[in-house]
Amino acid sequence: MTAIEYTVDPARIQLDTVWKLLRGSYWSPNIRRDVVERAIAGSIVAGAFDRESGAQVGFARAVTDRATFAWLCDVIVVESWRGRGIASEMVRTLMAHPELQTLRRWSLATRDAHRVYARLGFVPVAPNAWMECKPNASAWSESPPHT
Repeated sequence: MTAIEYTVDPARIQLDTVWKLLRGSYWSPNIRRDVVERAIAGSIVAGAFDRESGAQVGFARAVTDRATFAWLCDVIVVESWRGRGIASEMVRTLMAHPELQTLRRWSLATRDAHRVYARLGFVPVAPNAWMECKPNASAWSESPPHT
């Protein structure tokens, strides 16, 4: 089995790889590259890399004040690398980050990975405890290609 290297070094993140992964995800379809770049710059990031080839195979980030709160988001693994615990290890790597040891709360939203996050200590939020506002997606996404 190929060894995976995990890092929180933002200089190691392969922006084009992350952008392509995110723009194909259900939560960020067609996201613009410049938006991904700004999101990474404003976050603490974790990357997973194939030690043999150096290719980035996973990404996750925490949007945080670095004192009390973090929003875990954009946890994604290249499809052919899924099922190996890479996402869980990236989350553990972020949660162990020295700047995030005083947090009162980690939050996240997921449509399909509840069991993965439950194994890492996440629990469902009480009904009616959280609210959200979703601006128009055209503010952050590219226009779909015309056919």
